Amino acid sequence: MSRSITKRYSNGEITVLWQPALCRHTGICFRGLPEVFDPRRRPWIVPEAARTAAIVAQVQRCPSGALSIVQPGDEPAPAEPEPKDPESI
Repeated sequence: MSRSITKRYSNGEITVLWQPALCRHTGICFRGLPEVFDPRRRPWIVPEAARTAAIVAQVQRCPSGALSIVQPGDEPAPAEPEPKDPESI
C-alpha cells in the first residue's frame, strides 16, 4: 500500500501543498523563485520569503502538480474521532 504524504507551508494568506510522490524534481520552482523554493534548505519551502501573488504564479508552473495552493478555509477540517458507544466498552 502506498502512503500519500502532503507537506503544508503557510504564510498566513495561502498554504503551499507539496506532494513528494508526484514531484518530478524538474527544478522549475527553484529556478523561478529560489527565495521561496530551495531543496538544499530545511524547510525547503519558505512562503514568507516572497509576495503571495509571486508564489501562486510560480506554483501554477509546476508541471507535475506536486505543488498546489489552498486558500484559508478551502481545506476540510480534520475528522473528529467517532464517539465510542458506552455499551460496547
